Amino acid sequence: MYGYVIRRLLLAIPVLIGVSILVFAIIRFIPGDPARAIAGVHASPQYVEQVRREMLLDEGLHVQYFVYMSNLVQGDLGRSALTRRPVTVELMERFPNTLILSAAAMVIAITFGMSAGIVSATKRYSLFDNFSMLAALVGVAAPVFWLGIMFQLLFSVRLGWLPSGGIGTWQHVVLPALTLGLATTALIARITRSSMLDVLRQDYITTARSKGLVERVVIYKHSLKNALIPVVTVMGLQFGTLLGGAVLTETVFSWPGIGRLMVDSILNRDYPVVQGAVLLLAVFFVLINLVVDVIYAYLDPRISYGTKEVD
Repeated sequence: MYGYVIRRLLLAIPVLIGVSILVFAIIRFIPGDPARAIAGVHASPQYVEQVRREMLLDEGLHVQYFVYMSNLVQGDLGRSALTRRPVTVELMERFPNTLILSAAAMVIAITFGMSAGIVSATKRYSLFDNFSMLAALVGVAAPVFWLGIMFQLLFSVRLGWLPSGGIGTWQHVVLPALTLGLATTALIARITRSSMLDVLRQDYITTARSKGLVERVVIYKHSLKNALIPVVTVMGLQFGTLLGGAVLTETVFSWPGIGRLMVDSILNRDYPVVQGAVLLLAVFFVLINLVVDVIYAYLDPRISYGTKEVD
């Protein structure tokens, strides 16, 4: 297992280099003059040229990328072109907020999604099954920003139960976490139901029932564990997606997270912050996928990450 983890971490290096090249190229192909955007509309030509030199925009792309990677190897992500603060400081101030929001959304999604999926599978074609799968379809299809606005109108404006935005207390987390987690809840519910139905058809489940085991034991001990592998896959991918995809939710609820920071940085052409934020999210996505692979081995002992595969 340790050898597998080390190999995966080493393989992540070219992936992250590819991500850095892609982001570096894309943000520099955005139309417009980044030096003018950073300096301001009313800035003097001398100041615009000063900004251009400081950001090496007067150099070729290969020179800019070489300098960026040289600094990155030393742990230096550069300084924000707008605030002049280190990019690392900017990211570490915002990323914990996004992590809290994404973790809360995943807790909601796992709790309600798996519960709905298990009950739907054990009570197939029942009223609950039909209702929960219809709700899951709506949850997947509903736009995040629309859900956020509807929640604000209902729970903040009309009922006055929860704050409509900002950060500070646990009440501020509830609405954005619900908004962000609903689509994932629906997806987990559908995957759990489908995986559970496949497992419940297996012969060993029939054997367990014929031995007189309590249905609760059959469902949660024998069925659920074997049905979890595709569910865990979705959970890992969705958690990584939530970290990088909370932009609309953070904007609607004025949540000071990394998604909102990226949007503001893109609009202001703050290249160092955009590059640092994307690279940070890519690192976490790689780590999340590594954790998912390790969980596979726990759920299914037949899975081996050694030199030989165990049948």
